[in-house]
Amino acid sequence: MSRPPLPPFTDESAVQKVRLAEDGWNSRDPDAVSRAYTPDSRWSNRNVFVTGRAEIVAFLTEKWRKELDYRLIKELWAFTGNSIAVRFAYEWHNASGQWFRSYGNENWEFDADGLMAMCHASINDLAIKEADRLFHWPVGRRPDDHPSLSELGL
Repeated sequence: MSRPPLPPFTDESAVQKVRLAEDGWNSRDPDAVSRAYTPDSRWSNRNVFVTGRAEIVAFLTEKWRKELDYRLIKELWAFTGNSIAVRFAYEWHNASGQWFRSYGNENWEFDADGLMAMCHASINDLAIKEADRLFHWPVGRRPDDHPSLSELGL
């Protein structure tokens, strides 16, 4: 199965790959998201280590059960060959109603078919007031005219 754009990445294709990843995660559909990864993909995410699509689905199912009203923005940081580095922020609240903005960086490595084989994520959570939220679009894909992380000053 091929998942364009394919490596080696150009500036244009790296930006497109980042946006497609953001769109997938904003769908909050663990099965659909898992299909962007190799069957044996390896992740490190905070203190969790995941291998393979079944573990990805389980991880994301639990993540979005806890992280309610999740909205994510990713931004290209750098790329070369089959690797992309992104920075991101997402907003969510827990079951008690406390809002958070989670910030981080990810390093991605892709196979020749454009599937992500490896992802290393470093993430920090900041408790925020609901009034301090910046991501207000309806749940799902971020509108094209919504400001980027850089435009929001994040």
